[in-house]
Amino acid sequence: MPGNSKHIKSKGSESDAMFGPMRLRQIPMTVLLVFSKEDSQSDGFWWACDKAGFKCNIAHNTESVMEACLEKQYDVIIIDTRHSKSFDPEALCRSLKATKSSEHAVIIAVTKKHTSDKEEPSIAPLLSAGFNRRYIENLNVGTCLNELLSIEQHDVRLQHKVRAAGALFTALDNCHEGIHITNEHRETQYINPACERLLGYTCEETQGKDITELLRSDKNKQDLEETINSQVKKGKHWEGAYYIKRKNGQHILHHCYTTPVMAKLGKVRHTVSIRSTHDHNNMPVDRYKDGELTQNGGIHSFPKRRESVARIHSMTIEAPITKVINIINAAQENSPMMVSQALDKVLEILRTSELYSPHLQTQQVREEDQMTSDYVGGLMTPPRSLSETSFTQGTVKRRSSYGIDVKTSHGHTPHIPKTIKTLSQIPVEIQNATRDEAKWDFNVLNLEEVSNKRPLVYLGLKTFARFGVCSFLNCSETVLHNWLQIIEANYHSKNSYHNSTHAADVMQASAYFLERERIKAIFDQMDEVAALIAAVIHDVDHPGRTNSFLVNSGDRLAFLYNDLAVLESHHVALAFQITSKDDDVNIFKNMDRDDFRALRQSVIDMVMATEMTKHFEHLSKFVSSINKPPGREEEDSVHSGRGTPESSTSISHLNTPENRTLIKRMLIKCADVSNPTRPLYLCKEWALRIAEEYFSQTEEEKEKGLPVVMPVFDRKTCSLPKSQVSFLDFFIHQMFDAWDAFCDCGELISYLQNNYQYWKEQQELQEQQEKQDTSL
Repeated sequence: MPGNSKHIKSKGSESDAMFGPMRLRQIPMTVLLVFSKEDSQSDGFWWACDKAGFKCNIAHNTESVMEACLEKQYDVIIIDTRHSKSFDPEALCRSLKATKSSEHAVIIAVTKKHTSDKEEPSIAPLLSAGFNRRYIENLNVGTCLNELLSIEQHDVRLQHKVRAAGALFTALDNCHEGIHITNEHRETQYINPACERLLGYTCEETQGKDITELLRSDKNKQDLEETINSQVKKGKHWEGAYYIKRKNGQHILHHCYTTPVMAKLGKVRHTVSIRSTHDHNNMPVDRYKDGELTQNGGIHSFPKRRESVARIHSMTIEAPITKVINIINAAQENSPMMVSQALDKVLEILRTSELYSPHLQTQQVREEDQMTSDYVGGLMTPPRSLSETSFTQGTVKRRSSYGIDVKTSHGHTPHIPKTIKTLSQIPVEIQNATRDEAKWDFNVLNLEEVSNKRPLVYLGLKTFARFGVCSFLNCSETVLHNWLQIIEANYHSKNSYHNSTHAADVMQASAYFLERERIKAIFDQMDEVAALIAAVIHDVDHPGRTNSFLVNSGDRLAFLYNDLAVLESHHVALAFQITSKDDDVNIFKNMDRDDFRALRQSVIDMVMATEMTKHFEHLSKFVSSINKPPGREEEDSVHSGRGTPESSTSISHLNTPENRTLIKRMLIKCADVSNPTRPLYLCKEWALRIAEEYFSQTEEEKEKGLPVVMPVFDRKTCSLPKSQVSFLDFFIHQMFDAWDAFCDCGELISYLQNNYQYWKEQQELQEQQEKQDTSL
């Protein structure tokens, strides 16, 4: 360990522990002491480790602790909570528990000794933070030694067994036989993938349920279940063949071996059933239908392999997915039956058009979690159909002060300010409000207030000047100012969320990301300008309603864009339309034709990436192509994974047009939904604003008799904390973890964690209050 570290060589001999029939080889226990400064207590543990022959290191701050735990796994971590100035003990414990290398470590809190006349402080906060044990301050080496020996014999050995259990479950998951485990109440606790395929149910669908009720078949003898249960209760195993009813209603005969797992005093603790996926003739059970073989089967041979309808070897022009399907088809030719059947399922999945869009199944969104189901469904599910009877004509045509036609889709009349100011003429109060515009905690709501709801013009002028946009576009500051004015005028100030303040906020977040070292090493100025312009226009003329609402209400924009990415298509199309119609606002008029086409394509791609139905597609591509580049070995990487410059080889890989496109998409996506990663007062205000828009939409849907896209956003019953927790869990955490791993934005992650904790606590308080109200 660099810096403050010590090391004691092992004096003890290796010993073995038994986990059932599994022999676990034990090496001397490893101990990490975490003390901000060494004192008599740390010395006590140090000499105790020396006497016992344990390996021991010491660290004095959070950085050295995390570095030590990344280098090796420690069995015991002792954290001083008495007077630590270099770290927060509880936060450190949570961080350690979250890391793979320390998830099984026994973490001990050293606490102060209290006099007998004082009430003993509660250990609840320590337990909540993840500490396993508490050690009350005692400097005696013998006491420290006894504590460590006790931990080694009990806690550490238990954790070694827990780690070994991971290997057992890996074996179960990869076993070809169906494994089914229940508790003493016959409630299902686990079924492996082979059993899922056999029964037709997922593990989540069966957990906590009596599976005999789900699978009961009237083809079995009446007393068969009683016979099996009687054998198991006596501590004996039962083996035989019987029918089960699969989820699809099909009755199949299969072979089962059921055995009890006994606790002390002869009590049955668990029951394990091993269900064979083949009958005595080695016939796959899914070839049975109502006890009979299907047409393709034979008694003494495997059924003929079903030929895939996707065989397209004769195509002269192959897409990548075509090549993948052809490889799978070729692999099926000489594969065992079970492998061939699995590949058939793979082909069925590959034939779908939405390969990256997750299906909202029980394993992702619990049925009882209506908030998450509705929230995610409302944002992720593409609109299904138009209701032409509710089509409304709402287009208003206005003449702008620049002599061009400004069309808005919902009766919105943009106001174009007459006064034009250059950057040097910006009022003092607005200059003060934009002083910290490069910082992540910038208060855009304050700028909204002092600018009379015109933050985009002023923040845009300053941000664009910082990135040299006028110079790159070869346009004057006056033209840029005019352009920002007309774009801002086409945002709806009556919207609580999708207004020009949101656009300014997204632009500020995009500028912050553009100045991360790793992105600066990859992007050129065209990329930067495209990102800023895309942020400015990404929600222009947003009506404060979702795509689904526009489709369901038969809005003209839904007809215009064929129900596909309606709003996103409108935002970018309108922005280029109003920009190109008048030279006084056309920031692109002096650009080279080829440069303009490249810039326009980049802006369009980024704005279209903000459509939420493609969220997981963009995230999956980013993670697989950027965070985990193909052909790059993790141990050979010269990059730390935290935003420091990489080798020229790595930069070259990321600097391809395809990968720069993926990065720009993720940049604007993170900027677009960055509210939960802002300081709490901003996060709360933005949450209230988006909820207000959803409430208003729900009310209008009910008033007009339209399908209610997100029923949980009812103004009278909606839980704002629960909606935020659902949104963060499903969309935000994974995306910002990936973004942080790429460009090092730890400040955002810190705010995100704090905000999530706040919403979680508020949700729990609401639920407690609801329970109290119900009991009353």
